[in-house]
Amino acid sequence: MFRFLIMRILAAIPVLIVLSVVTFAIIQAPPGDYADFIRAQLMNQGGASAVVAEAQAEAYRQAHGLNDPIIVQYFRWIWGILTRFDFGDSFFYNKPVSTVVAERLPRTLLLALTCHILASMFGIAFGIIAATRQYSWIDSTLSFVSFLGMTVPRFLMAIIIVYILAFKLNVQEIGSFFSPQYGGAPWSWAKFVDLVKHIWPVVAIATFGGLAYNMRVMRGNLLDTLNAQYVETARAKGLRESQVVLRHAVPNALHPLVMYQGVVLPYMLTGEIEVAIVFALATVGPAIVGSMAVGDVYVTATFMLVLATTLIIGNIIADMLLALLDPRVRLGGGNA
Repeated sequence: MFRFLIMRILAAIPVLIVLSVVTFAIIQAPPGDYADFIRAQLMNQGGASAVVAEAQAEAYRQAHGLNDPIIVQYFRWIWGILTRFDFGDSFFYNKPVSTVVAERLPRTLLLALTCHILASMFGIAFGIIAATRQYSWIDSTLSFVSFLGMTVPRFLMAIIIVYILAFKLNVQEIGSFFSPQYGGAPWSWAKFVDLVKHIWPVVAIATFGGLAYNMRVMRGNLLDTLNAQYVETARAKGLRESQVVLRHAVPNALHPLVMYQGVVLPYMLTGEIEVAIVFALATVGPAIVGSMAVGDVYVTATFMLVLATTLIIGNIIADMLLALLDPRVRLGGGNA
């Protein structure tokens, strides 16, 4: 198993390198940089002429190496990461990128993991219920819910909920994690309840899509498994139907869902990012959009690299879980 894990990690390293190169190149592709944002700010404020603003922008480029070729900027950025674990400095936030990531990434990961746990629990449970009641009104209802979860865009659901909260229910505190009185207060049950009141739309919307996929896959695979010969044999031995389903059919129907865990964390991250952008929460999503808008390249590149890393880590975890369930996987990986 250890050799299997090492091989997966070694195989992931070149993938991560290629992703970092491609991501950095795509971010730099649009015209303009943060110095252009500075020039526009100076001119919009009316405090400098076009010539003075351009001179200050050019001075900023020279000071921060923005005139260097893209390849030079990339290697400077990646060398700082490899040698000092330094992701560079954020132009917009005026602080190290690592500080920006440390402030926003834990919130995003916590929300994504919460959504993942809820989506897995309810999705698998609903999939079992739908499969064991095939063609009933319960199955039809759950299938319709699954269809909505997989087709309705999450940002659209977020916009609808924001509209209802702001214009129909007159909710004032949208876009924050806590009410003003709990912002700097120590943790308590009241503060936790206040947090839930603020983040439930994000959790509900991001969970909905994952729940729909888990339910759809679980239902389809369980229906196939229930018709397998070993399941018929278990029934012939006189086992109760609940024992046949839970002990024999469900464990084998879970294999595709275990494989899906390789992409579920990035999927939940992107779901949280989409919704957080609409709700303007201080997580990864608004930071990525804001940094791209002003040309804060190191913030954007670092967050993209982090998301790519979560995808790779998720796939490694999925491989390990699948290897634990099916020894043929790790034996095949060890012989490769």
